[in-house]
Amino acid sequence: MSIPVLTIDGPSGAGKGTVSRAIAKQLGWNYLDSGSIYRSLGIACLQSQTDLTNAQAVVEVAKAMILEFDCGDELKVKLNNVDITAQLGTEATGSAASVVAAISDVRAVLLQKQKDFQQPQGLVADGRDMGTVVFPNAERKVYLTASAKERAKRRYKQLIEKGIDANLAQITDEIQARDKRDMERETAPLAQADNALYLDSSDLSIPQVIDEILDFIR
Repeated sequence: MSIPVLTIDGPSGAGKGTVSRAIAKQLGWNYLDSGSIYRSLGIACLQSQTDLTNAQAVVEVAKAMILEFDCGDELKVKLNNVDITAQLGTEATGSAASVVAAISDVRAVLLQKQKDFQQPQGLVADGRDMGTVVFPNAERKVYLTASAKERAKRRYKQLIEKGIDANLAQITDEIQARDKRDMERETAPLAQADNALYLDSSDLSIPQVIDEILDFIR
């Protein structure tokens, strides 16, 4: 019996993580946040002061790192037995993750780790290339997006609520730059899978997005 997989791909700030975790919880399925895998590698590289342009050095860091995911109501990630959850959402981590994710040999190292999350009763996988590269045979695929302006506003609000100084214009520029880099990278670029449901969340609430996807699954 095949284990069902729902992939939810899309750009940064579209709400993939919140939506994916909620759906996984409702269905009683496992959850994979591929972005956290690459962000964890970004943190590991920053901590070890690894040159992000040195592909072989980054590959060695990827091979050595040990990751643990605690997917309750809030995602918790441990890197080499140290909780790095608070560092996952920083702009420095996001930028580093985007750079290392473009290295083909790094993606090869981490690909199998992602595939191993496909376990009973099912899997909800969110990322940039879940439906196109990691789980191309998934029965249900979603491409979740929102305008760069709306995603920047959401990110700005999150940072301000955490007491972190933020500049909306700067965040918008960073998001647009990251989108361009992710879509134009040579290996596994961000793209909508041919058979994926396209869903723009710019004017939708999180519950509305969840309902749309659950209807699509059923």
